[in-house]
Amino acid sequence: MPLKPTGFPDLYVFEPVVHKDDRGYFFESYNANTLRDGGIDIKFVQDNQARSTYGVLRGLHYQLHPHAQTKLIRALEGRILDVVVDIRKGSPTYGKVFSIELSAENKLQLLVPQGFAHGYSVLSPTAEVMYKCDNFYHKASEGGIRYDDPALNIDWGFPLSDAVISAKDVVLPFLADCQHNFTFQP
Repeated sequence: MPLKPTGFPDLYVFEPVVHKDDRGYFFESYNANTLRDGGIDIKFVQDNQARSTYGVLRGLHYQLHPHAQTKLIRALEGRILDVVVDIRKGSPTYGKVFSIELSAENKLQLLVPQGFAHGYSVLSPTAEVMYKCDNFYHKASEGGIRYDDPALNIDWGFPLSDAVISAKDVVLPFLADCQHNFTFQP
């Protein structure tokens, strides 16, 4: 099964089966039946794509219920460090950080359930990131956590002095002060 557990409930790394030959390669980047066979039944409704340069740091973002989003994230070009924080009250991994390098080369994807704050940093000269969402973007439901929260101590893969961060992300609250309405459902 291409779904690998991460030690965080409901957070999985998706490692597609890649078929290579002298023509190149082929793989299914998404197949609803594959996820369903792994016990995950999600209907994705929106695809997002972003291109960024080295040092760009996006996040940590989430949307509040009832507009929360499950995301399936991958790098189409370049390398990113994908980072999530579990913010589901009652979760055994509440407030813990998980990170993984996603790249065009390794073809790994991260399946991030609702109730996680998500962000990434660009480690290569450029990166193109695509992610599927199971709910539509809803501006009034935006939430976030500061990328440099000392309680999280996230290593973004480069010195923060090199980071290119949006004005919106610089003023996000720390985890202890953020507003969220997620509860872990075992």
